[in-house]
Amino acid sequence: MLRILYHNDHIVAIDKPDGLLVHRSAEAPDRTTCMTLLRDQLGQLVYPAHRIDRGTSGVLLFSLNPATARLLAERFSGREVEKQYLTLVRGWSPDDGEIDYPLAEEPGMTAVEAVTGFRTLARCELPIPIGNFQTARYSLVLAEPVTGRRHQIRRHMAHLRHPIVGDTVHGEGRHNRLFRENFGVHRMILHAWRLSLPHPVPGEPLAITAPLPQELEILFSKLGWEDVVPA
Repeated sequence: MLRILYHNDHIVAIDKPDGLLVHRSAEAPDRTTCMTLLRDQLGQLVYPAHRIDRGTSGVLLFSLNPATARLLAERFSGREVEKQYLTLVRGWSPDDGEIDYPLAEEPGMTAVEAVTGFRTLARCELPIPIGNFQTARYSLVLAEPVTGRRHQIRRHMAHLRHPIVGDTVHGEGRHNRLFRENFGVHRMILHAWRLSLPHPVPGEPLAITAPLPQELEILFSKLGWEDVVPA
C-alpha cells in the first residue's frame, strides 16, 4: 500500500518508493505503477500532476478530477511550484549555485532552457581508496529545479562534475559500486523531499514533505549527517 502524505477532495500526494514508475509508457510498459496502485487503493481515477524518475523516491502529486488536473497543470507550467530534492553526489560540491544549462528532452531534439539551483548541506571524506585516490569524497546537496526537464537534476549534477551516486545512466560505476559494497545501497540516492505550491482549491499555500526512506536515513547517519536534513 502506498503511503499517503496529503489527501482531500481534490488532490492526493504519496510518498513514492524508489523503483516504481509513475505511469506506463511506450518505453516502460510496467503493469504495476504508482498510478495503478493509487487508483486501486482509493477506488477512483487519479491524474499525475508531474513525474519523477523510477529510481527517485519522495513526494508525488495527483489530482482527483479533470478540473483540478487542469489547475495543477497551470501551477506547474507557471512555475508556481517549488520542488526540493535531497541527493548525494560525488566529490565536494560548491557551497551553492545555479546550473543554467539547456537540455534536450530526447536525443536529437533541440536543447531547451533548464535551470537548477542547489545548496550543499554537508560533506564527508571516507577512508576508502577509489581509483588513484586513497579516500573518497561526497556531498549532500539540496537541489531545486526551476524547470522540469527529463532527468534534469541527474544531468545537471553530472554536468557540474558531481554526478549522483547510484545513477547508472549519468553517474560513475566506481562510486555506485563503492556504496553497494560498503553500505549495501543499491538505489539512486535522489529523494523528492518537499513540494510547495498554492493549493489548487482554494489557493492557500501548501507544503508537502516526504521523510527520508529508512535506507537513506541509515546511510546518512553512518556518514555523520543525522542532523543535517532541514526540518
